[in-house]
Amino acid sequence: MAGVPFPQRLTDGYTSFVRERLPRERGRYEQLAEKGQRPEIMIIGCCDSRVSPEVIFDAAPGEMFVVRNVANLVPPYEPDNVSHHGTSAALEFAVQALKVKHIVVLGHAHCGGIRAFAGETEPLSPGDFIGKWMELVAPAAERLGPRPDGEAEQDYLRKLEFAAIENSLANLMTFPCVRILVEKGRLALHGAFFGVATGHLFVRDPDSGVFTPVIADLPGRVSAIGCT
Repeated sequence: MAGVPFPQRLTDGYTSFVRERLPRERGRYEQLAEKGQRPEIMIIGCCDSRVSPEVIFDAAPGEMFVVRNVANLVPPYEPDNVSHHGTSAALEFAVQALKVKHIVVLGHAHCGGIRAFAGETEPLSPGDFIGKWMELVAPAAERLGPRPDGEAEQDYLRKLEFAAIENSLANLMTFPCVRILVEKGRLALHGAFFGVATGHLFVRDPDSGVFTPVIADLPGRVSAIGCT
């Protein structure tokens, strides 16, 4: 791509960062450079451009270790498998090297990967990378069952988005390094769901498995299924 200039939007954004945010946080960056990162929280989120964990949680540099992939999926522990190791490697690094205390699987409304999986639409052909990746949703879809006659597509997709979070939490527990620390009380797993249109954040109760809004009086629909 010779001759193609660096995107002006990125240059403008970096200029704004240098002029406004960097002066306020220079000391923190210097400390992080000298002492290294020690985030207590790992976020496993979707690479959807509308759902940035650092923005949603108003995070400062060094506060969160974030890994993002299509549909915020966690593969099961399969060290002999030749694929899916990007997320697994990040998980292992966060738990064993950084020693995070919390892992949050952050799902969201209107997930394109979940919609494509449910509708078996392009680009999920067998030969594509994303097609194989989205097969990780299959166990969640099987437990949920087919969409009942008369149920709105969006309601079914919302249920599948939540079911995928549950499946990722279950897969986390297949990793020995995670399971051992959870059982010792040194690591906690959390499920969360972000409504793109409303800004509502739902958090999973670890005992009941029910997702409830963190702030109930925000404008917009607040039921888990109705969250947009």
